[in-house]
Amino acid sequence: MALTYEDKDVNFDVPFSELRLRLGEKVIDKLDNIEDTKGNAGDRGRLIITNIRILWHSMISPRVNLCIGLNTILSINTKIVNSKTKGTTHALHLLTISNGTRYEFIFTNLEQGNMRHFTSVVGVHKAFITSKLYRDLKLRGGIVHNKKLKVLPLEQIFSNIHGVWNLSSDQGSLGTFIVTNIRFVWFADVNEGFNISLPYLQVEAIRVRDSKFGKALVIKSSERSGSFILGFKVDPEEKLHTLYKELTSLSTVFMSSPIYGVEYKWNSKSNETRQDNNILNDLEVIEDPKDEISNTITAYLADEGHQKDRPPVYSAELGLAIETIKEGFNLKKLWEVIPSY
Repeated sequence: MALTYEDKDVNFDVPFSELRLRLGEKVIDKLDNIEDTKGNAGDRGRLIITNIRILWHSMISPRVNLCIGLNTILSINTKIVNSKTKGTTHALHLLTISNGTRYEFIFTNLEQGNMRHFTSVVGVHKAFITSKLYRDLKLRGGIVHNKKLKVLPLEQIFSNIHGVWNLSSDQGSLGTFIVTNIRFVWFADVNEGFNISLPYLQVEAIRVRDSKFGKALVIKSSERSGSFILGFKVDPEEKLHTLYKELTSLSTVFMSSPIYGVEYKWNSKSNETRQDNNILNDLEVIEDPKDEISNTITAYLADEGHQKDRPPVYSAELGLAIETIKEGFNLKKLWEVIPSY
């Protein structure tokens, strides 16, 4: 199965094939006349918000672009700024981390008088953060109440099977196995807090194998979710094979049209203009060799040369502990979304 990675990475100047929407991805908003202030100042571009990532591309040269996974965002802030060149406008500041490296992005709205600002970016990111059960493995979570699954908004239950043994311990634990259109859930009968929720998005393999307990359902989670090997005993064996076929079928259907769980509702006046899912519908698509791209990643580094977090110190100004501020910086400067002109 092709697992999603776009929400977990930050990429620069990707080929057009990687800008196209993946299965289950949908455009939620498009903002024109947006400047990538840190890396491409003075260049008008388009900011595209989908249910798993944020994209920006230059309108003059679309091969100059950014892909920012929603899962990489550490903080997101908007601010009204005043400058001699842009007048009064709005800026969006993103602090991200990808593969251990921190990147900082600043997007400035060049269209004065646009009242929507960056509302959709903040709203979609919030929806992403609060819908992790659609995408991530969850162990011992508050997903069950009074022996009943807390059903997600886009979720449908297909099977509820009692008397299923979890083989994670030598003795095994007896519990209930629930199959839905998004995930499978198991919880122990004696303690519903002992549970697991694994979305199909993070399932690498589903098999029936021999174990010391006899035939067992074995499910392996993806590397991104820890590469767990989960075993379940279902009696009689015929019931085991029925469950196996159901899980295999539902996971195949899911991967052909994934549900990421990120839902953002526009008001009735705005909703009419947000339905076009073709990111590159008005651009001339010309592939360029990667070595001709002029963008430099160093322009976006939030802390160039950062090897490890600096020790925490108490800030009397904020009233809490913060990481030691880098030499040459102060709190006021760090809080500025874009430098004062």
